[in-house]
Amino acid sequence: MSLTPAVSPGRGRAGPGSHALRWEAGVVQSVAPPGTTDLGPGYLGPGLLPVDLLAEAYTEAMTGYGAAALAYGDDRGALTLRAALAARGVAGGPRGVLVTAGTSQALHLLATALARPCDAVLVEDSCYDLGRLILTDCGLRPYGVPGDACGMDPQALDAALTRIRPAFVYLNPTFHNPTGRVVPLGRRRELLAVARRHATTIVEDDAYADLRLDGDAGPPALACLDGHRGVIRLGTFSKSLAPGLRLGWLTAEPAVADRLAAHGVFQSGGCPNHTTSLAVATLLERGHYDRHLLWLRERLRERRDALVDVLTARLGDGFALDRPAGGLFVWVRADRGEAGLLAAARRAGVLVAAGSRFAPAPVPASVPGSAAGSGGGAAGAVRLAYGLNRPDELAAAAERLAEVWNAIPRET
Repeated sequence: MSLTPAVSPGRGRAGPGSHALRWEAGVVQSVAPPGTTDLGPGYLGPGLLPVDLLAEAYTEAMTGYGAAALAYGDDRGALTLRAALAARGVAGGPRGVLVTAGTSQALHLLATALARPCDAVLVEDSCYDLGRLILTDCGLRPYGVPGDACGMDPQALDAALTRIRPAFVYLNPTFHNPTGRVVPLGRRRELLAVARRHATTIVEDDAYADLRLDGDAGPPALACLDGHRGVIRLGTFSKSLAPGLRLGWLTAEPAVADRLAAHGVFQSGGCPNHTTSLAVATLLERGHYDRHLLWLRERLRERRDALVDVLTARLGDGFALDRPAGGLFVWVRADRGEAGLLAAARRAGVLVAAGSRFAPAPVPASVPGSAAGSGGGAAGAVRLAYGLNRPDELAAAAERLAEVWNAIPRET
């Protein structure tokens, strides 16, 4: 059976089935109130979700695998999917790949399998807030390590590791959530050297790696630089295909993957999303996933530019933002207070994410070099996401934001 891609670059959406037929409360996680543009959620909107493409992929999986597609899957995940992922640069081959229910489940797995309650985890001083919530809910203690525009400061990490023995260091170096930054190659090597010197594992959240919108391929993943020896890398199809798939993976040394695959959650029911794994494997094997990425990147580039172009042109003095080279987020810094920025945005009918929610507790003051770590200046900053809304909606929201934000008195 030949799978014809449902995406059409000229159509502006991912096939006729990609619409908001039942995009409503009680069905999807979040729905903005009427008359409101929500720039908070970090996921793709209905016009970018390839309903037709995935429907055909599920049909092909059912046709090709029959009843096996509906059985408990291999504990590690379908070999076809693991082999396809391994072919995309995973050291150690399929044995080093473990299929998960997205990066959230992978992080929860690591927080329970590689750590004990009350263990510390070192994170960036502005970090993914819901990832931090997962760690906290598992009884762990996330501490923010100071950084700069290039990411976590290696010297600050070294100082923290001298006094604290964490379960692991959790980093998001590519198209960082919330700032959108990419940690440069030199800084990546420095962070790896520090972690290696302290025999500390790095967990690399690479959820946005496939969403590069500008430039070349960028610096290699930390896991690739390290040969997958001291880094566990998390990946997902939630940001590049659809979040409802709940399909992700982690890569690690085979011995570490063996240990994780022995966890009761896999022994009990096998792969957590077996049928979906087989469907997505067909997209990878036939090249349809990569063709979809070309289309998706163009659509996201249009959305990003619609938001950033207006903000750059309309915001006055005291505001700063960068055009991210990929991912889903724009990080706006201001010399206005965060509370005022949020309240003004609400009055303008726009919902944004408060910068302070991405600020973890700093490394305890007893750790040398920790004084600078107090949330990375998240107060006076907001995160704007551009994956959910159309370009015209984003441009209109940016106009309203600029008008109300410029009217807020500057703080000294």
